[in-house]
Amino acid sequence: MRFLKKAREFIDGNYKTPKGLLGTFIGEKMVKQHKTETDWSLEQMDVQEGDRILELGCGAGYAIKLISEKDLAEEIVGVDISPTIIRSASIRNKRAIREKRVKLVQANLNELPFQNENFNKIFSIQTIYFWVDIDKTISEIFRVLKPDGVFVLTFSDGKEDDTWKSIRDITENQVIPHMRKAGFKDVSLMRGPDSRGYHTVAVRGMKK
Repeated sequence: MRFLKKAREFIDGNYKTPKGLLGTFIGEKMVKQHKTETDWSLEQMDVQEGDRILELGCGAGYAIKLISEKDLAEEIVGVDISPTIIRSASIRNKRAIREKRVKLVQANLNELPFQNENFNKIFSIQTIYFWVDIDKTISEIFRVLKPDGVFVLTFSDGKEDDTWKSIRDITENQVIPHMRKAGFKDVSLMRGPDSRGYHTVAVRGMKK
């Protein structure tokens, strides 16, 4: 039992900051697991010609590849804290990076290395569980988002008949209030398609 607990803690830790061969495996596993919510999130983004798009916690680069294949966005940037996962995303998007249509950056979400008002669309999928300072991260998102820009934060808040109270509390008492406090307007919680039985939801807001 102790070994299983240690193994589970090790694997869970790698979901936050994937490392080494196991981290690479987990990155690819997340691509397969999150396809449903990724496709739905990109529908909410409604990518248009000339968009400047930022993904927070880009993982192995699946969403970025889907966006780049549309050949509409002026700039697509992915940020992740894990060098292992950045490497996987680089391999998946090798051609687009070479053509300078995609850029990948290793960075902390609390200190985004971008100028003010640089992007008009920002999104993040299944990362909220790892945010250590929700207020600071949302402030950074607001800072780098252009006026009238859109932010979409997708995650799961339950599975089958079970609603995760802790995530629901974070959504209602931290994410949405902090977004409104930062200056986002039309902040709303949307329900998406279930993915492997998990409830897919997204908080969406526009910068005033």
